[in-house]
Amino acid sequence: MNAIEAVGLVKTFGSGEKAVKAVAGVDLAVPKGTVVGLLGPNGAGKTTTVRMLTTLLKPDAGRAFVAGHDVVAAPQAVRASIGLSGQFAAIDENLTGRENLWMFGRLLAQVGVPEGRGDTDAPADDREHRPEEPGAGHRPDDHEEAVHQQV
Repeated sequence: MNAIEAVGLVKTFGSGEKAVKAVAGVDLAVPKGTVVGLLGPNGAGKTTTVRMLTTLLKPDAGRAFVAGHDVVAAPQAVRASIGLSGQFAAIDENLTGRENLWMFGRLLAQVGVPEGRGDTDAPADDREHRPEEPGAGHRPDDHEEAVHQQV
């Protein structure tokens, strides 16, 4: 099963002569357990596609499934299955990447994350146990902007 599947996703903003087709028939298949990045120029529809896949926007046409759930028919199930962090979504710029993830986990636990979604009680300062994760234990001011955005 794919983690994400989309077929023919379409999103248009406005109507008539002023209509702008932001997404024009996107097909996407992301196998479970993989990491994917959406690349393209400004205005290519990357953010709109992500917003449809995360149920923040309803597609005008096409179908999409996230974690086996239809984004239109079962938006609550999709939301319960995912987490979303934007490009600049650090809670605190002074925290490390790992510490920000831990804080997001703690906040999610406060709003009722389903059981089995991860260990939100893990210590924020365990970065010395995972040296293979570049940038996870460093503060944002230790890196260039691009690396900070990835962490």
